[in-house]
Amino acid sequence: MTEKRTQRRLAAILAADVVGYSRLMELDETGTLATLKSRRNEILVPMVAQYNGRVVKVMGDGVLVEFASAVDAVQCAVELQKGFAGANQGVPEDQRIVLRIGINLGDVIVEGSDLYGDGVNVAARLEGLAEPGGIYVSGSVYEQVTGKLMLAFDDLSEHTLKNIMKPVRVYRAAAGGIDRSAARVALALPDKPSIAVLPFTNMSNDADQEYFADGMVEDLITALSRMRWLFVIARNSSFTYKGRPADVKQVGRELGVRYVLEGSVRKAGNRVRITGQLIDAATGGHLWANQFDGELENIFDLQDKVTASVVGAMAPKLEEAEIERSRRKPTESHDAYDYYLRGLASVHTVFGGTKQAVSDALRLFYGAIERDPNFAAAYGMAAWCHVLRKNYGWSMDDAQEIAEVERLAQHATRLAKDDAVALYTGGFAYAQIVGYLDTGAALIDRALALDPNLAAAWHLSGWARIYLGEPDTAIEHMARAMRLNPLDPFIYGMQNGTAAAHFLAARYGEATKWAEKALTEHTNYLPAVRMLAASHACAGRLSQARDVMTRIRQIDPDLRVSNLANIVPFRGPQDAARYIEGLRAAGLPE
Repeated sequence: MTEKRTQRRLAAILAADVVGYSRLMELDETGTLATLKSRRNEILVPMVAQYNGRVVKVMGDGVLVEFASAVDAVQCAVELQKGFAGANQGVPEDQRIVLRIGINLGDVIVEGSDLYGDGVNVAARLEGLAEPGGIYVSGSVYEQVTGKLMLAFDDLSEHTLKNIMKPVRVYRAAAGGIDRSAARVALALPDKPSIAVLPFTNMSNDADQEYFADGMVEDLITALSRMRWLFVIARNSSFTYKGRPADVKQVGRELGVRYVLEGSVRKAGNRVRITGQLIDAATGGHLWANQFDGELENIFDLQDKVTASVVGAMAPKLEEAEIERSRRKPTESHDAYDYYLRGLASVHTVFGGTKQAVSDALRLFYGAIERDPNFAAAYGMAAWCHVLRKNYGWSMDDAQEIAEVERLAQHATRLAKDDAVALYTGGFAYAQIVGYLDTGAALIDRALALDPNLAAAWHLSGWARIYLGEPDTAIEHMARAMRLNPLDPFIYGMQNGTAAAHFLAARYGEATKWAEKALTEHTNYLPAVRMLAASHACAGRLSQARDVMTRIRQIDPDLRVSNLANIVPFRGPQDAARYIEGLRAAGLPE
């Protein structure tokens, strides 16, 4: 008899089970089983099918699902948690069906319809580690999905898992990327026409052209946001809908806008086709739809036509000057523009957060500058990359690097004219790295005068005001940034900025509240944990401060008072000393 050969394949495995299942069964066996069956049929099975998965087996309260793609597996997990969280609304807390999920990418053994092996076992062990409502993924999954999903991850370091020989790097999907939708409420409409531009579908045969479609959308958002009478949602919030079906009415409620623009981009050789449709989010009715075809060398003209058509549909009596002001070619070089778009795509993966991503972005922006030495925004984004390097602790922060940042910022702001992106990126580099606070703040103000819808500029303006010792103005600017970017996966940075401004004003209760908000979005966001400890200590709540310091020591065991110099969020000597003294009182060692 010929021995049957064992089949193997690489697969992404999702393991999920119900938290507290035994307790739920004791409370109400019949009701629990009925609810669980309903959730499987109405949420889990359709969601698995939507993301091209296969239910391998159901085991009591648990389920094992196979995917060919790690990205599909993680997206499915996020939507499952959102679906279950939504279904739990109005249900008493002790009766809720709550999942915990583990995902691993690895080699599996196939026997019939079942799967075995370490690829499966690691997923099951990760599921056991996860907190209620949480998603834990292995390092192999993280490497596949980082930069491809608008989702932040907390690095939980290596774990030794039961019956698994090698330690496994574990990442937790940050809370802000999982269940925020369950608590979303409809935002009030602004007092002027408001719009969100959703990610356009890449219709090109080449998946590598995704950056081009995303870049088109980013440019459309930028062009629309220059209209002072418009309220335009920022890119990061719009892109939370990337890769999943979007109910336009729901988008309107969640983002607080009247209009939604959808579309697609097809690039084939030297030809580009952009299609778009403008929808009234309140009614779902289509106000305008059109298709624009042209040559790649005329891409800016195509963008102008799309922008003018959208604006014309929203406000027929537009001032022609506003439309003309929005029409500007950032560069005459299409090669430089391509490098710039690729750089932007890398920048948007940085917060996920790899050092390589910012290095790639910097290299691409330098490539754009090489092809067009007058490309203002490319200089500004290169300077911004150096800011990111400093903030993440990846830079040397020496005289040579500071001189290079100053050179980039000078070119960005000198060439900017009406380019708000070049002004605010170059301006913040001046303030953050070069140390020219007044100059940097003034340049950011110029950017906001040109483009009052730039959420990132409002955010950075808030930090500049903190550096200048103007807490109330900083709070106003952070609030404006959060309204323009309400679903930003990295909103915890703005929330922590608000906490810092309240700390600056010695309003420690408010500082504590905002730091805690930031930590609900990103559990281990160290700047917010430090701000929370310092705020408790300065308010005299030493017991709470020391509890938070225990958490800091777990996240960053090497942190000392002696190495705080480069991470203190305040530039004023007295404010910096108060912050450091708070951390010292909380128990930070010298």
